[in-house]
Amino acid sequence: MPWVILRFCCFTILCLVIPLDVVAGKVDFNRDIRPILSRNCFHCHGPDATHREADLRLDMEQGLKSTDAAALIHPGQPSQSVLFERVSSKDPDLVMPPVDSGKKLKSAEIDLIRQWISEGAPWSQHWSYIKPQPVKTPTVKNQNWPVNWIDNFILSRLESENLQPAEEADKITLIRRLSFDLTGLPPTPADVKQFVDDTDPRAYEKLVERLLASPHFGERMAIYWLDLVRFADTVGYHGDQDHHISPYRDYVIDAFNQNLPFDQFVREQLAGDLLPEPTLQQKIATGYNRVLQTSHEGGVQRKEYLAIYAADRIRNFSGVFMGATMGCCQCHDHKYDPYTIKDFYSMVAFFADIDEDQHLKRGADRIPTIREPEIFLYTDKEKEQFAGLESSIKAIEIELKSAEQKEEKQQLKQELEKLKKSREAIDRSALKTMITVSIKPREIRVLPRGNWLDETGPVVQPAIPEFLGTLESDQGRLSRLDLADWLSDNQGYGPLMARVMANRFWYLFFGRGIAPVLDDFGGQGGPPHYPELLDQLAIKFLNDQWDMKQMVKFIVMSRAYRQSSIESTEQRTADPFNHWLNRQARFRLPAEMIRDNALAVSGLLVKEIGGPSVKPYQPEGYYRHLNFPKRKYISDTDESQWRRGLYVHWQRQFLHPMLKAFDAPSREECTAQRPRSNTPIAAMALLNDPTFVEASRKLAEDVLGNGGNSDSAKIEYAFSKATSRQPEKMESDVLLTLLDTNRAAFSQKPQAADALSHTGLAKTNSKLDLIELAAWTEVARALLNLNEVVTRN
Repeated sequence: MPWVILRFCCFTILCLVIPLDVVAGKVDFNRDIRPILSRNCFHCHGPDATHREADLRLDMEQGLKSTDAAALIHPGQPSQSVLFERVSSKDPDLVMPPVDSGKKLKSAEIDLIRQWISEGAPWSQHWSYIKPQPVKTPTVKNQNWPVNWIDNFILSRLESENLQPAEEADKITLIRRLSFDLTGLPPTPADVKQFVDDTDPRAYEKLVERLLASPHFGERMAIYWLDLVRFADTVGYHGDQDHHISPYRDYVIDAFNQNLPFDQFVREQLAGDLLPEPTLQQKIATGYNRVLQTSHEGGVQRKEYLAIYAADRIRNFSGVFMGATMGCCQCHDHKYDPYTIKDFYSMVAFFADIDEDQHLKRGADRIPTIREPEIFLYTDKEKEQFAGLESSIKAIEIELKSAEQKEEKQQLKQELEKLKKSREAIDRSALKTMITVSIKPREIRVLPRGNWLDETGPVVQPAIPEFLGTLESDQGRLSRLDLADWLSDNQGYGPLMARVMANRFWYLFFGRGIAPVLDDFGGQGGPPHYPELLDQLAIKFLNDQWDMKQMVKFIVMSRAYRQSSIESTEQRTADPFNHWLNRQARFRLPAEMIRDNALAVSGLLVKEIGGPSVKPYQPEGYYRHLNFPKRKYISDTDESQWRRGLYVHWQRQFLHPMLKAFDAPSREECTAQRPRSNTPIAAMALLNDPTFVEASRKLAEDVLGNGGNSDSAKIEYAFSKATSRQPEKMESDVLLTLLDTNRAAFSQKPQAADALSHTGLAKTNSKLDLIELAAWTEVARALLNLNEVVTRN
């Protein structure tokens, strides 16, 4: 047995070093060789000319190959190639990378370089800068398995690796998977029964279409998009004061629900204010340009923070829309990718018409600056009231001009003042939001080494990165709208952006991207495991006119998506990291969904769409270190308490503890892929956060009222509500034992039962015995803590 374990560990380590198909003897430059050179060599021998050593560039073919005898590589002759000689040398004075660099090639990597040179050292441009090209759909032996061509690509690879795909997941797993993936919410027991009993061959497709049409689809997709654009309710820097931006979040939800084409979605966010006769929603969309971190400290240096804001914008823009790390070029040419410092500041120039100075006014010393939101958003009722008040004010102003008697004038003035106060009250209660208003562009210079005090750099105009071509406009100076159009242009960056987004859609429904690093398609990112499949998805996205719902439906309709996530020993041994997708993935739900799930199961969830951010229960004193101004967190005391996690107030410096415990990001930067940790803090939050205790109590009330007459029936009812399935006997026995233990404990401490039964704002059913309610609440707490309940299977 130990020998079997040792062999498995050795195989696992080998897979960490080199891809599975390299073991079979195939070498691909982009997949196998470029990452080795990028990790170990490009820092000194890459795109950054300023810091390049020995005038040697290994990220370009001419740097690796030449026709003279001193060429680094002699194709087919590794022993005659300087590159191989240096990386394999045992001499510390000759070996590359140098000993003092802290980098060292593994023996498997050296063998790969030897094999690559032996095979002729074929070179190719970096995969992410080559436009996707159509390829023929692979043929497969098992022609009954594919539902669409996604399955052909995957099954073809599995068959070549002598691997079998997993069985299709059972219908309960499928409906739970789809419900969480497409709406972020669990299915109701009625939904589960309807799907399980539906024998129509189109039952699965009908379910997909129903969920895509749900208004909660937009909420689920918005959770991810808001991570990308670093949406938050506060400014981030220094005092981390609140800012008005929630209508932008609602715009994102509506855009997904209305299936706004992705290219238009991008255009409206980057440059909605520059569109011809922009609508109110298009103006709200430009809140994207305003969700960066800003400082409202009275004494900030203008030039310093203009440089900080500019860098923030380009880091986010390049990460979200290009899958690139252009932030590296703030101070120097990129070490690993062909972006230059000039490219960086030329991109900054696109956003030079955004008014940043408003952040820097009306403050001095320790007094925070104040920036008012640009527009007020009124409800239909508020609009009606406002129009009525305006009409009355104008009428009184006319009367006032013609009034002759002093008493009459005084009375009219008092009435006018009262009406104006009513109008001001509506303004105070109206929803406000920040938008982009274009002004005359400020001058943008290259800042040598990113130094905002150094004004010796050349002035630059808006331009796309030079290696990607040129962009021109009939209007003279390029605008944000030109940039947005280039991003989605089939002849511009469109095919590359389509690839970036196709990879992210895949990540949402398989737990990982086809290319593993979702916001870096450059030298430090990883090559895709299914490059041809990724390219065909990108081409489909383009051909479907950037239809987001169509892309989602196509992915989740595939047989690959429907596979079981239960892995056999053979599958784990043959493909421990599931590179080739011979099974689905199991992963913990995002933080917001864990909260939403508990509220939904308990019956507490309020499903209202949109509106101001909400403040659920939070530990007392959590904000004690917030200053300028000092503030006290006041949780909501109405049904806002049970809104979805998407709407929770996002305080960047002090993110809600429950969200933080489950790895939600602070949203100070673009987050394309959340980490998934497993800590005691998360388990404690599930057990003790008042929201989860209250949800457990309401689930217990439901069980006692509707679960049947026996304890066993009630256990089955509660378990089914939480997991959508019936418990096994062992599970029922454990929960019955837990119930009896707590009945005995609370009988001895009725005051504890009373306290537990009144946790939270939701009213307690006064007809229930508190000992019994407390005991069942503990059972419900255990259920909501089950791995199965917080996991997407």
